[in-house]
Amino acid sequence: MLSKVDGLFVTANYIEAALWSIIGAGFLLHAILKRGGATSTIASIAFFLFGISDVIETRTGAWWRPWWLLGMKGACIAVFVVLLARYALARRRAAQPATPDMARPRTSTHPSR
Repeated sequence: MLSKVDGLFVTANYIEAALWSIIGAGFLLHAILKRGGATSTIASIAFFLFGISDVIETRTGAWWRPWWLLGMKGACIAVFVVLLARYALARRRAAQPATPDMARPRTSTHPSR
């Protein structure tokens, strides 16, 4: 039974590695074709490294050993969180009106005296 679990573990990690690599390739294409800049390039590298970490995991048997594999995965996840937070902040800023509310002329609802 243990060999079936090990085989499933290895297969699942290879599938994950392929998924992360495909996402990394998408960001790389965006960086190249759409001139996505540093953000797309950084995301691409982080996803490729995360995929490589899953391949290494098939050899070590765990994501937390050796210690540097845990560090590698943690660093990738930290990059994902920072990039996601930057994206969310940029979206929030883009949704705000271009001029502050105080600069807009207001009409009074009260009759003039």
